[in-house]
Amino acid sequence: MQILSRVQFGSLEHLLPIIVAVILCWFLFYQIKTQSDHLKFKVFKGLGIFVSGFMAIFHLYKIGQGGYSLQTDLPLFLCSFMALFIFIFTFTRRFLLFEILFFWTIVGTSQGVITPDIELGFPSYDYIRYWIVHLGLLTIIAYAIVVLKMRPKFKSVFKSFVVLQVYVLIIMVINYLLDANYSYLNNKPLSGSVLDLLGDWPNYVIVVQLALLPLFLLIYLPFFWSNKYYKTKNNNNNIY
Repeated sequence: MQILSRVQFGSLEHLLPIIVAVILCWFLFYQIKTQSDHLKFKVFKGLGIFVSGFMAIFHLYKIGQGGYSLQTDLPLFLCSFMALFIFIFTFTRRFLLFEILFFWTIVGTSQGVITPDIELGFPSYDYIRYWIVHLGLLTIIAYAIVVLKMRPKFKSVFKSFVVLQVYVLIIMVINYLLDANYSYLNNKPLSGSVLDLLGDWPNYVIVVQLALLPLFLLIYLPFFWSNKYYKTKNNNNNIY
């Protein structure tokens, strides 16, 4: 009988899902770019249904198996929370939701992809859930940018940051009431992450909070340059 162990950084279990997701995304974006807007929107909705639906089924399955823990199993980690409700964004295409989710996904989800925290490797349900959640969220945001041409604005940086502070405060209260560690606000992940470079609790929480706004601004910078370039180009064309 195979004994499943924690997924190690740089292992095949870590890298293979990422490589497969990149190839599938490239193929999807290449094929969909010439299709009608109606089909583009249907595919976008389908991505949201798949990610959110899988999350819902996963948690219902765990509840049905028994032993569901309020301390560890609730979908309150940032990526799990986003995945459970991402279908609302893909169905409504609300720009406010894009503004919030764009920065949360680029910062939080990409960190989870680079340094995965998966207790049991393939083919455990948790392993499959982890990659569907993280790679699914990145795929949806990439689709919104590449296919639907959605772009964050300067104000988006601050909107996303403020809403994130509300989320953090709510999770801190929940952690206190349940003696839990959702979003790693009380302890760092066991598998190791960039948080290990930021000191012990509560130092790493404070450093992350201080770094978030500059990091969001840095992520926005390419879009600022791109918007500025196209605005200048259009103004020059109008002159002639």
